[in-house]
Amino acid sequence: MGLSPKKIGEDIAKATQDWKGLRITVKLVCKNRQATVVVLPSASSLVIQALKEPVRDKKKEKGIKHSGNLTIAEVIEVARKMRFRSMAKELSGTVREILGTCLSVGCTVDGKSPKEITEAIINGEIEIPAN
Repeated sequence: MGLSPKKIGEDIAKATQDWKGLRITVKLVCKNRQATVVVLPSASSLVIQALKEPVRDKKKEKGIKHSGNLTIAEVIEVARKMRFRSMAKELSGTVREILGTCLSVGCTVDGKSPKEITEAIINGEIEIPAN
């Protein structure tokens, strides 16, 4: 392609500065021999970033447990960011997908297990906005 690997590496480093310590997907879009970097965060990295935990070195610390607590509003905000990648028809389905990610990451939502919140959404006890 004729693109400089050093320049692309610097562009990727610049684009992913606020995701330090997290694994993140990066998409390179090449147009007219100009590469632009697009960051595509996964659901788990968005949840971990919403927990606002300090940066850790993944090489030194293995098997990190994220024992933070998120509010339902923060979960809905993460779901809005992930909406374009979700297969769910409505936002409530995307919120339930993010709650499943919270469960696998190991954090709680409003002090409860994400499973309890998911059941409350299914039963209609918790209202999720349409979009």
